[in-house]
Amino acid sequence: MDESTQNTTVAGRLAALIMIGCGFLAIGISFMLLRGTGETAYASDQDFSAVPAQVNYPAPELNLTTLYGEPVSLTDYKGSVLLVNLWATWCPPCREEMPTLQAFYEKYKNEGFVLIAIDQGETPEMVVPFVKELGLTFPVWLDMPSEAGRVFGTMNLPSSYVIDREGQIRLMWIGGISKKNLEKYVPKIIKEK
Repeated sequence: MDESTQNTTVAGRLAALIMIGCGFLAIGISFMLLRGTGETAYASDQDFSAVPAQVNYPAPELNLTTLYGEPVSLTDYKGSVLLVNLWATWCPPCREEMPTLQAFYEKYKNEGFVLIAIDQGETPEMVVPFVKELGLTFPVWLDMPSEAGRVFGTMNLPSSYVIDREGQIRLMWIGGISKKNLEKYVPKIIKEK
């Protein structure tokens, strides 16, 4: 190998090592920043959660069942403001946001606000213990075939949609919801008559 080829090979290896080192450094800094906050990047009192997209389109028709097999429909709640939350028990950010959702529901339920949590793809035997463990009092529906994900056009969990009293979807969250973002965006819609 001549000297110029050897220099090119060494320079190439050095550049590759520098790039790999920079990648590890970026990962390490990101990890330290997340750990340093003491919070997760999901639903928390800090503003790390997803910010909703403001949208305006009709809510889909959706007919499912409650935890106990009774038929239910989104149209049963016409005239109320709904927050429809698609979730599953195995989903960490779903679990993380449930206490925040429960507290928000308790605060606004007497103002025509309903939170409907639609479990995606799980059986009552999987969901009922979870609901009891967290003391959830809002309606929980089952969706074994994940129909809600199809009609709302998402495969992401958690995903949430705020439907106004006229049946229009006004807010759409993909990802965990924080108390701060719930309080910032949803009460305005609840107060509309």
